[in-house]
Amino acid sequence: MDARSRDDSGSQSRGDGEADTRYSNPGTPSGDQPKVQQPKPQALPNRSGPSAILVSTRQKGNPILNHIKLLPWEYADIPADYVIGATTCALFLSLKYHRLHPEYIYSRLRLLAGKYNLRIVLVMVDIPNHEDSLKELSKTSIINNLTLMLCWSAPEAAHYLELYKSSEHAQPTAIRTQQAQSYKESLVEFVTAPRSINKSDAASLISTFGSLQNAVNGQPEQISSVPGWGEKKVQQWCNAVREDFRVETTKKASAPGPKSQTRAPKAQNGPQLMAMDEDEDEAVLRSVLAESRLTAAAAAPAEGSLKINQPTEELDAGIAAALAKLRDADG
Repeated sequence: MDARSRDDSGSQSRGDGEADTRYSNPGTPSGDQPKVQQPKPQALPNRSGPSAILVSTRQKGNPILNHIKLLPWEYADIPADYVIGATTCALFLSLKYHRLHPEYIYSRLRLLAGKYNLRIVLVMVDIPNHEDSLKELSKTSIINNLTLMLCWSAPEAAHYLELYKSSEHAQPTAIRTQQAQSYKESLVEFVTAPRSINKSDAASLISTFGSLQNAVNGQPEQISSVPGWGEKKVQQWCNAVREDFRVETTKKASAPGPKSQTRAPKAQNGPQLMAMDEDEDEAVLRSVLAESRLTAAAAAPAEGSLKINQPTEELDAGIAAALAKLRDADG
């Protein structure tokens, strides 16, 4: 009896000890308790848009909805007509309705208020004379940063909506042309540059001539012997390889400006530059005087040489007066 009681008390005491250790303060250091590790900062994934095309209740009865079959769609309370991405929306506009209510599209644009990065205006061309209306909508799209998409039927409009929605998470490289990775691919790409030559024609050409150099230097009679090459392909190939390279050189011919003779201030350049300026003025006036004398001598007859001295003397007096005025102005 006493032994059992002692055992019970011992086990009870051990249980209390375990309880005390289990519910002890986590801040106190303990050899058995693991250390708390803080989680590392990580970037959360961006919130993606809905998987279905969101359709405004304004579009009830639009025949476009009957042709959206590849992707699901559902009605939603949205300012745009269609939401086809997290940052992409579309407005539907019929040209027939636009001609009757030209203010409608502008009122719808005000409701968007810059909520979407890519804003598409899906225009249904359902009138014969549509040039003026499309010109107006094109200007509106440029001013308001819109993308104008034209369609001529409801299935085509539905296909555009499905295409935008399916390409929501596509990378820009999805629409990039595949670059040639080997010499053979580069060779085929070069040979198929003319429109009517395909890949099989390129293989036949290279296998016949053995190298691209021989194919380029081949005569039309030799090229016509290639299997599958007709007269049209031979002519296009010969025109393509014999055409001169276009080198675009833009030479900007600038007209020489008038020679401006500037005089430096006397206080800064000293008396030597002043003398040089005066000598230049005198040299210019002397050259003018010499040209006037030669002109007068060529125009007048030989026997009237005595009469030329009088105008030249008058010119000498005028030049002297001009020099005096220049010197007075400099002084």
